[in-house]
Amino acid sequence: MGMTLAEKVWADHLVVQGEQGAPDLLYIDLMLMHEVTSPQAFEGLRLAGRTPRHLDQLIATEDHNTPTVDIDMPNPDETSALQLTTLERNCQEFGVRLHPLGDADQGIVHAFAPMLGLTQPGMTIVCGDSHTSTHGAFGALAFGIGTSEVEHVMATQTLSLKPFKTMAITIDGDLPEGVTAKDIILAIIAKIGTGGGQGYVLEYRGKAIEQLSMDARMTICNMSIEAGARAGMIAPDETTFEYLKGRPHAPQGELWDQAVEYWRTLRTDDDATFDAEVVITAEDLEPFVTWGTNPGQGLPISASIPDPESIADATERTAAEHAIEYMGLTPGQKIKDIAVDTVFIGSCTNGRIEDLRAAAEIMKGRKKADSIHRVLVVPASSRIRLQAEQEGLDQIFKDFGAEWRNAGCSMCLGVNPDKLVPGERSISTSNRNFEGRQGKGSRTHLASPQVAAATAVRGTISSPADL
Repeated sequence: MGMTLAEKVWADHLVVQGEQGAPDLLYIDLMLMHEVTSPQAFEGLRLAGRTPRHLDQLIATEDHNTPTVDIDMPNPDETSALQLTTLERNCQEFGVRLHPLGDADQGIVHAFAPMLGLTQPGMTIVCGDSHTSTHGAFGALAFGIGTSEVEHVMATQTLSLKPFKTMAITIDGDLPEGVTAKDIILAIIAKIGTGGGQGYVLEYRGKAIEQLSMDARMTICNMSIEAGARAGMIAPDETTFEYLKGRPHAPQGELWDQAVEYWRTLRTDDDATFDAEVVITAEDLEPFVTWGTNPGQGLPISASIPDPESIADATERTAAEHAIEYMGLTPGQKIKDIAVDTVFIGSCTNGRIEDLRAAAEIMKGRKKADSIHRVLVVPASSRIRLQAEQEGLDQIFKDFGAEWRNAGCSMCLGVNPDKLVPGERSISTSNRNFEGRQGKGSRTHLASPQVAAATAVRGTISSPADL
């Protein structure tokens, strides 16, 4: 019987198969670490007198609590400063490689690893962070884990798991002009719901997916978790190989040829069976924006805020009523009539070089709307920041009236000063719009970098076509 991509990677890492419903034991190729979920794991090792089993398969960076301005000055947030210094001490004590603030390879954990070539097809990758699903864009089985599991992987380089179900999500056809990877994933989540992928590994397939760049594929896999999935995956192909070749940790010479030969086998067999399937026609898509307080409450940008009275399901109707009240919106209000205070372009979802280029293309020669309080542009890693500056993108942002920041998670989760005040409304290229996510009482609309940039120009939610 044929196997899906996820099943192939699982089988290649199976150490012990569980009996009578017990979990399997999987080998883990790579664990990524940061300052938020690692302290308890290090302390657990310390108390047990253990050391990491494979130091060369662990790597850490600082991202969540890093300031994005004045990085050479003392961190003004005491809690953030403590978390960062704790990670530095732990990594030094246990010998874990760390890319700290100020290091050229520092950045959001899901951005710096692919750029170094650490993320490769067919690997199992874990991190104490839900958006580890990003790495599935390379054909890796990657997912977030809890703190106790972080300790277990450090000590044993294995993880005890029950097999996931599989879901195929096929995007047939060619994407219309102006439709991006962010629009695809927001449309998928709106269709299947924030719990539609629960217990599944999602495999994204179809012509529209195959035509995407690696940056775009990472955007889609990144937000798999917002549909409730454990992971998202895309089969590796020539686009994947071209991205990886020559990167610092990618195989070289004869080993590269051997790796590519194996990577080409990482495709779902023709006779494989998925537990569930979803099909979306690419030509039907347009730019998407969220209106509510979870990533599933999204609509095409040309639509209007829904009337809860028209929602048949009682639970969904109540959720919509609450979201509309919290967001300060009115049923029937056109999405394009919503005025925005702040624009955030960044995060592990949309802070890569292609995202910055797309935003800069729209901002070039223009100025931000007077009604916009601020525009924050935060690259996902220091390498991306350096590349953007080499291309002159930073000057475009500054001329536009935007703030060009250092790498980090920034306003995605409202740490340090990068947060909204109660009632402030943002359009954000990040991945979550939960109540208070970007600051207490904050109101967040998720969108692509192109929509965020166009909104910064006009002051109300807009697509590039509106310019």
